[in-house]
Amino acid sequence: MRLDKLLGKAGYGSRNQVKKLIRSQQVRVDGELAQAGNLNVDSNLQVITVSGQSLSYSPDVYYLLNKPEGVVSAVTDRKHQTVIDLIAPADRREGLYPVGRLDRDTEGLILITNNGPLGFRLLHPKHHVSKTYYAEVNGLLAPDAPAFFGNGIAFHDGTVCKPAKLEIISSSPVFSCAHITISEGKFHQIKKMFLAYGVKVTYLRRISFAQFQLGELPPGSYRQLTHEEKELLKVYLG
Repeated sequence: MRLDKLLGKAGYGSRNQVKKLIRSQQVRVDGELAQAGNLNVDSNLQVITVSGQSLSYSPDVYYLLNKPEGVVSAVTDRKHQTVIDLIAPADRREGLYPVGRLDRDTEGLILITNNGPLGFRLLHPKHHVSKTYYAEVNGLLAPDAPAFFGNGIAFHDGTVCKPAKLEIISSSPVFSCAHITISEGKFHQIKKMFLAYGVKVTYLRRISFAQFQLGELPPGSYRQLTHEEKELLKVYLG
């Protein structure tokens, strides 16, 4: 959440009053003077002080959810259940949204938060956030497949994908499975990459996003990030 918005919600006055607090060098984040109100902060993860007093107001929440097949990565949808619908009413907050998206028929890890700027930074190309998927396909992944994906793939429409890491788990003429790691998220990218190789994805599940792991979380379930996982988010704040 933006620092000025956080201070306003915490009862430090109007927007102008909060600006004056910051300009008068009364606000610190992790010991450093706050220079602007648009700084993205989280009082769960950082020590924020106003005139030497610690701020205890913590409105931001972070959930790791295992999206089931058929659920859409959206806040609202007229036709389909959304990832937000899977969050219990008691755990919902104003502004809750999914970070990034998964296709409706793709399962797996998705982060849910109400920290708006955080999602933008997690998805920004400069951070090169990696995403790993478990994929099943309807044909052979031959020994040349890792190099094919590792060289980057150009689609027929001219779109060029960055190199991806493919690790074959098992392979046969009619069924193969693998882990694939990418650092971008173009529309239907993974499915199109496998099609470019000559096989079709029949099942896809995201198992990791940045440093976060899906683990054994059942489909449709979610949990709060652990303290250690929240610490990993600090690099995307500010």
